[in-house]
Amino acid sequence: MTERYVVAIDQGTTSTRCIVFDRRGQLVSLAQQEHKQFYPKPGWVEHDAAEIWRNVERLAPQALRRAGITLDQVAAVGIANQRETTVLWDRRTGAPIGRALVWQDTRTDSLVNRLLTRPGADVVQQRAALPLSTYFAGPRLRWMLDHTPGLQERAERGEVLFGTMETWLIWNLTGGLHVTDVTNASRTNLLDVHTLDWSPESLRFFGIPRAMLPEVRPSVAVFGTAAAAFPGVRIGAALGDQQAALFGQTCFIPGEAKCTYGTGSFLLLNTGTELVRSDNGLLSTVAYQVGGAPAHFALEGSIAITGSLVQWFRDQLELIASAPEIETLARTVADNGGCYIVPAFSGLYAPHWRSEARGVIVGLTSYITKGHLARAVLEATAWQTREVVDAMNADSGLTLRTLKVDGGMTADNLLMQSVADVLDVPVVRPLAAETVSLGAAYAAGLAVGYWPDLEDLRRNWHRAGQWLPAMDPARRETEYGNWRRAVERTFDWIQPA
Repeated sequence: MTERYVVAIDQGTTSTRCIVFDRRGQLVSLAQQEHKQFYPKPGWVEHDAAEIWRNVERLAPQALRRAGITLDQVAAVGIANQRETTVLWDRRTGAPIGRALVWQDTRTDSLVNRLLTRPGADVVQQRAALPLSTYFAGPRLRWMLDHTPGLQERAERGEVLFGTMETWLIWNLTGGLHVTDVTNASRTNLLDVHTLDWSPESLRFFGIPRAMLPEVRPSVAVFGTAAAAFPGVRIGAALGDQQAALFGQTCFIPGEAKCTYGTGSFLLLNTGTELVRSDNGLLSTVAYQVGGAPAHFALEGSIAITGSLVQWFRDQLELIASAPEIETLARTVADNGGCYIVPAFSGLYAPHWRSEARGVIVGLTSYITKGHLARAVLEATAWQTREVVDAMNADSGLTLRTLKVDGGMTADNLLMQSVADVLDVPVVRPLAAETVSLGAAYAAGLAVGYWPDLEDLRRNWHRAGQWLPAMDPARRETEYGNWRRAVERTFDWIQPA
């Protein structure tokens, strides 16, 4: 019998990848292509959606060729995508209307402030279980309709379509299927998390025509059959990238959590089929929905600056030549020497949500060396993780027992030990490094019966590394107190005009 495989399209912020996985969840081949970043104004970040689709068309045959397989050996394709990035296109021609506005884009700041003062803002936030924020796709859509002449009228006539990146890719893969999944829809400010469909009240509040929105479907379900890139292959899943990482880490039980350490870091805690609203600065989001089963929810803590702080240390301060060198430099000293770096370069995300905050280095003395600064850089990621975990424990009533980790920064053993020390729980890294892609593959394979059930996926999870807490409890609390005082010094730096 011919061996079969599952392919993940991992559409990220800086690049797109097609990855082939086998039945054991092991990576067989990978093809990757970066796409251009556009920064037309300060705070504006854009992508060319047409370029991203062209990359998918190029990468698909490369991935299969490198795996030594043919299309008839592909059981299903799953998609993981950068969330909140907003695309508009012409229904008739399929051509994008302007560039896609990326999740990092903050141009909707003043719009969001105006929306927050309008009647109905509380209802919108209640239904979405999210704050009104520049982070989400709904305000970006409203901005695009406001700033392109005639676009609102065209949208009302059904001539213009909206989607996040998975919607755009499925449209092109299938030749015109306009759908999204519950995880991506839950990042728009437009979804009613109770009905898992678009909220009529929210659409009226934003002035968004229903005709331009995709149909909302479960994350794990056959969306359709590809006509391009992977012709004849079923599309079995779509998940926002962080939800895909939760799925790839097989965090299927309430209380299980993962943190993806990349440019920023995203910590998700499975809260089961109950939506837990946060009182501590976290986001409530849909984790995944398997077919017609009830959706699972998660609490999410988004940390803006983690890996990018190491890049700043390398590129702006030029204290190291490559990112891995920071661990070597940090190990030249026994501790941070009383120095703390809070990287609020563009404000603080969870659990503070202070857009006016800016970064600080505190505790500087003539004793401090570049080794102490390097250790403070790594500890900043650990303490930010602690803040989010404390908020999750408080909101959920659950106590984190173990943190599963993935992403590029997990190669730094000193950082992972620091995370275990400040959390006082074991930190474990799986054998499979590509958890975002693997989650999309798992979900797609599950939809078509390639894997029979969630337990079969859990049996594929194997530990590659583990770090156990070794910090003295009294020192942990003293250091955490110092960190929190440092964070407070970032507040209110940007003053209103």
